[in-house]
Amino acid sequence: MNLAYGVTDRPKFGRLIVFAFQQLLAILAATIAVPSIIGNGMSQSAALFGAGVGTIVYLLFTQFKSPVFLGSSFAFIGSMFAAFAGGVSAARGFAGLILGAVFAGLVYVVIALVVKFAGVKWIDKLMPAVVIGPTVAIIGLSLAGNAVGDALKYAANEGSGYIMGLKGWLGFICALVTLFTVILCSVYGKKMTKLIPFIIGILAGYVVALIFTLIGKKAGNDAFIILDFSAFSSLQWIPDFSFIKAGVSGFKEIDASYVGTIAVAYVPVAFVVFAEHIADHKNLSSVIGSELLEDPGLHRTLLGDGIGSMVGAFFGGCPNTTYGESVGCVAITGNASVVTILATAILAVVASFFAPFVAFLSTIPSCVMGGVCITLYGFIAVSGLKMIQGVDLNDNRNLFVVATILICGIGSMTLNIGSVTVTEIAAALILGIIVNIAVSRGKKEEA
Repeated sequence: MNLAYGVTDRPKFGRLIVFAFQQLLAILAATIAVPSIIGNGMSQSAALFGAGVGTIVYLLFTQFKSPVFLGSSFAFIGSMFAAFAGGVSAARGFAGLILGAVFAGLVYVVIALVVKFAGVKWIDKLMPAVVIGPTVAIIGLSLAGNAVGDALKYAANEGSGYIMGLKGWLGFICALVTLFTVILCSVYGKKMTKLIPFIIGILAGYVVALIFTLIGKKAGNDAFIILDFSAFSSLQWIPDFSFIKAGVSGFKEIDASYVGTIAVAYVPVAFVVFAEHIADHKNLSSVIGSELLEDPGLHRTLLGDGIGSMVGAFFGGCPNTTYGESVGCVAITGNASVVTILATAILAVVASFFAPFVAFLSTIPSCVMGGVCITLYGFIAVSGLKMIQGVDLNDNRNLFVVATILICGIGSMTLNIGSVTVTEIAAALILGIIVNIAVSRGKKEEA
C-alpha cells in the first residue's frame, strides 16, 4: 500500500506529537483494561508505563524497523489470576506477576535462539499464505464482538439481540458519529485530516457524548449521562509499580511450589501467543511492504517481545504483546514511521505520571471507542483476506485449509486444557497447519 510516512521517515515535531497521541488513543483502552480486570491493586498508570518501556525495548531489539506498539496482553489474564490465587499476600502476588513474565519471556528467548540457528524458511513452509491469511483475518474477526459490544455498551444484551432503550440509542449515536467521522476523514480528508482520523473521530464522538451528558445533568435524567468523570476524584500521581508492590518481602515469600504454579500458568500460554506473534508480524509486513521475519528477523522480534514483556511486567505487572489496534492504525493512516511509535512509547511513559491526563483518557466512553474499533478490527480482518488473493480457492486443498481456520476461529474454538487456555486464534492456526500438511502433497506454493 502507499504510505504517507515510511518506516524510516521522521514527521516534523508538531505532527509527530499529534500522531503519537493518536496511536496512544488506539491502544489505550485495551492496555489499561487488563489491570482493571485483574484487580488486586494493579495500577492502570503502571500498566501504561510498562507498555511504553516494553515498546522501547522492542524497538531497540528490532533495530527500529518494526512500527508497532506493545500493550498489555489479554492472553495472560488467566495466568495473572493464578499469581493471586489461593489467598496469597498482595506482595507475593505481584512478585508472581514479575516471575511469570520472566518465564514467558524466556520461552520467547529460547524460540528466538532456535530461529537464529534454524532460520525462518520453515515458518514460510509451515504457514504459507493459505494458512496465515485467514489466521490474520480471525484476529480481527475474533474482536468483532468487543467492538460491537462497546458500541452498544448502554443497550441491554439479551443474548438474542440488543434491547435499545434511550441510553442505548444515545450511546449508539456517539459510536456512529465516531465511526462515520473516522471513515469520512480517511476517505475524503486532505493532508493532515487523513493522517489523524482517529483523533478527529474520537473528539467528535466525545463532544456528542458531552452534549448528552450536560443535557442529562441539567434535566436530571441519567439516561443522557454518557461520560463518567469520577476518575478525577481520586487522581494517582505516582504509578504503583509492580516491583514496589512486591518489595523484598514478596520475593521472599516465593517457594518451590509457587514457582511451579506460576511456570505452569505462564509457559504454555507463551507458546500459544508465539503463533499470534507470527500472525501479527506477517500482517504488519504486508502493510509496510517489508518482510519483518527476515529483516530485522523473527529472532529479533521475538527477543524484543519477550524481553519487552519482562521489563513491562516489572513495572506494570502485565506481559506485553504486539497490538492489532496499533497495526490497524498504521495501515489506515498510512503512517508507518517507527519514530511515531517511539514517540508514542515516550508519551505513554510521561503520561503515566500525569494523573489528570490519564483520568481524562479514562473518561472516553466505551461507545466512542467501539466506533473506532469497528474500523481498526475490520481492517485487520480485511488485510488477512487480502493475503489470500493469490491463493487458488478452486483447489479444494486450499479451500479446506481456509475453511477450517475461518470456521474454528469465528466459532470461537477456545480450548481449556488444564490451566492453559488455547485461544480461538491459536486453535484455528494449529488446525489449519495440520490440515495444510495433510493435503499439501503435490500442492503448488502460493505467492
